[in-house]
Amino acid sequence: MRSDGPAMAAPEESLRKRKTGRSDPEPESPPAPGRDTAGSPAHLHAGTFWLTRIVLLKALAFVYFVAFLVAFHQNKQLIGDRGLLPCRAYLRSVQQYFQGRLGWEALSYAPTILWLMDWSDMNSNLDLLALLGLGVSSFVLITGCANMLLMAALWGLYMSLVNVGWESQLLETGFLGIFLCPLWTLSRLPRHTPTSRIVLWGFRWLIFRIMLGAGLIKIRGDRCWRDLTCMDFHYETQPVPNPMAYYLHRSPWWFHRFETLSNHFIELLVPFFLFLGRRACMVHGVLQILFQAVLIVSGNLSFLNWLTMVPSLACFDDAALGFLFPSSPGSLKDRVLRMQRETRGTQPEPRFGSVVRRAANVSLGVLLAWLSVPVVLNLLSSRQVMNTSFNPLRIVNTYGAFGSITKERTEVVLQGTASPNASAPDAVWEDYEFKCKPGDPSRRPCLISPYHYRLDWLMWFAAFQTYEHNEWILRLAGKLLAGDTEALSLLAHSPFEGRPPPRWVRGEHYRYKFSRPGGSHASQGKWWVRKRIGVYFPPLSLEELRAYFRDRGEPLPEPL
Repeated sequence: MRSDGPAMAAPEESLRKRKTGRSDPEPESPPAPGRDTAGSPAHLHAGTFWLTRIVLLKALAFVYFVAFLVAFHQNKQLIGDRGLLPCRAYLRSVQQYFQGRLGWEALSYAPTILWLMDWSDMNSNLDLLALLGLGVSSFVLITGCANMLLMAALWGLYMSLVNVGWESQLLETGFLGIFLCPLWTLSRLPRHTPTSRIVLWGFRWLIFRIMLGAGLIKIRGDRCWRDLTCMDFHYETQPVPNPMAYYLHRSPWWFHRFETLSNHFIELLVPFFLFLGRRACMVHGVLQILFQAVLIVSGNLSFLNWLTMVPSLACFDDAALGFLFPSSPGSLKDRVLRMQRETRGTQPEPRFGSVVRRAANVSLGVLLAWLSVPVVLNLLSSRQVMNTSFNPLRIVNTYGAFGSITKERTEVVLQGTASPNASAPDAVWEDYEFKCKPGDPSRRPCLISPYHYRLDWLMWFAAFQTYEHNEWILRLAGKLLAGDTEALSLLAHSPFEGRPPPRWVRGEHYRYKFSRPGGSHASQGKWWVRKRIGVYFPPLSLEELRAYFRDRGEPLPEPL
């Protein structure tokens, strides 16, 4: 049976054409993936942070990886069973302070998983923590996805090392990273867990405090920051200069003034861009990342500059970071674009998990605000302190760097001799070379960022004071006298390699200056010019150190 539908519709269509002068348009086909209706490449909309989360997680995982790699290579020698500052002795002193009980007081004073582990082999414990951290951070770095459990594991592992060892900025950054992720799901785009604005503002609040704290401590500290002369000295006297610092140090005076003014602008004014809307916030992010990149190029400041870049990434949304991702069909960028289209103008259906997460994020915001009170008071105080934590978990801390600048560089040079008589005129003293700190004037400054040689930094601080303020250096001398392989692995070169250990070790104090490019010393291949100041600590033999180790309940290093 024939249908009359089309034939009957024809007069109506003809009537519409006469009234309007046109016929109904053909139905539009959906745009191809990654393209708009005109067929040109589609652009991500501002205001979502799916890709931002991926970039943040990868950046944070990279810093975690470097930090755990440093810990794996150096912790045994520094804080292990026979380290320079054994963590077992530290934990025992904490335990004794609290009357020998392992209670809440001891745990809150030094939160670390090491309390729960067997102390008979602390080296294995430290290696285990570092290897677990390397494994988890590698997974997050490669995949770009994580959940709260993995990020909490990284934070707990690093906190266990920090509380018997090192710095805390990574702890605060890592704590915020926990709340970037869903609880269980391992997905780069967890559809039901959009990135929390509270967490993003937590990162922005962190970079605000880091930069403003650094700027204020400078203005309130060394006079050279106020008269714009600090950069005349910084490149030469920073902890571990690199080759670029050698040349930057010889920049004209007006360039150093410009550098100092730029530093004040970046640290004292730019942080307030965070609160001036999306575009100003992104300008802040760009300037801070570029500033940290300049610091990386001009010095070896460990992974701290790389870490400081991480919270600045929270200034950028998906529209700003889209260029980092390919636009092919099915790519992350394409999937985010589809999600933006699907959710634009609509409210997602309430889910129990979403309600719980929202409550957790609000609780996080309240916690950060509460813990920020003493930090803000410290920023406003004329007696500001830097790099201090007001809580044992080190969630919200004070920061700052180079509040005072040393005007000349001094170094402790460790030397050994095989002579039976240390005071004999014919005694030949030979230098030990460290991995990166200045020693041999002919050795080119190293380039290691983001890696970090902790002993080299400790030696930089030790040169400001006397050996009585840095007793660990006597432990190092004892280990060199014994030819301890763990201690020697922290050095670049031992003059007694392949020979018996020295009979005597001493510390000499030297003043170092960069040689002048094109000058007589530089023409001889010398990067540094050094001049002896005097004795840092006198010649010591292993027998003379016996009482020192005995009084501290430590075994005397055994000669190999």
